[in-house]
Amino acid sequence: MHSIVSLALPGVVIFDLSVPFEVFGNEEVADRYAYSVCTVTPGLVPTSAGHAIHIEGDLRALESADTVIVPGFTSLADPPKEALFALRRASARGARVVSLCTGAFALAAAGLLDGRRATTHWRRAEELARQYPRITVDASVLYVEEADFATSAGIAASIDLCIQLIRTDYGVDAAAEVARRMVVAPHRSGGQAQFIQRPIIRSTGGLMRTCDWALERLDERITVRRMAEHAGWAPSTFARHFVQETGMTPLRWLTTQRIAESRRLLETTNMTVESIARACGLGTMANLRLHFARELGTTPTAYRQSFRGRQTRVEEAA
Repeated sequence: MHSIVSLALPGVVIFDLSVPFEVFGNEEVADRYAYSVCTVTPGLVPTSAGHAIHIEGDLRALESADTVIVPGFTSLADPPKEALFALRRASARGARVVSLCTGAFALAAAGLLDGRRATTHWRRAEELARQYPRITVDASVLYVEEADFATSAGIAASIDLCIQLIRTDYGVDAAAEVARRMVVAPHRSGGQAQFIQRPIIRSTGGLMRTCDWALERLDERITVRRMAEHAGWAPSTFARHFVQETGMTPLRWLTTQRIAESRRLLETTNMTVESIARACGLGTMANLRLHFARELGTTPTAYRQSFRGRQTRVEEAA
């Protein structure tokens, strides 16, 4: 049983606090996660919504947590020292430490992000970088995973990161089950843009249908022209609208989906790496290895071994 504890700091952002509860605290994942909430001083805790919520758990809950999540909070300049000490202790004993939105300011104040890459809501990214110059702040992404630390951008990105944590812990199928229940995308790459300048209005043959069409044909040679023809637009118009909606080019999106599918197949099948490369449209084993090295910093074989090792540990713990 994987223990997850959310640390609600004074001024906790209600949405950020509710996300991990919906992901990890739902009865449908009760056989995988034990979820709870704690705070510095049990009792009524002020929130960003202007009303207080009652929390009974104290900082001792962090002493045995496998994962500690710090939701966003409003008093960024002065996180409680007791909380920072508890976060450092949890990290030192090997707990995974995660922040949602402005929760990154607490991890930063505890010194846990020094020398690391991290993100937060784009409106607060400059402030985080200015206050903590030892952190490489990336305001352009949805979330960042680095070793036993993970940080997310604001609002919906916190859902993306929590779904990704399930994917890391239990695999793609488990993450897809939760995403389906929450009616959200099963996987958005952490490198996807935080926000889009001008959202488009989909036509009747718009991007969603074309994306679904492409996902069914990942093993084929798909060009921007083919996708544009399916959507009923000129290639240049299609490419411009695609970037506006997704924050990435059509070919970059295709590559991301192909890598995601290759990860799923590595996790759930005994197909050879060469067969997976062909099935995902990446062509050759060498090309698949190149993409894994660039995107994930590992090899397909090592990824498969790592996932199966994790699954074995999970099964043994159960």
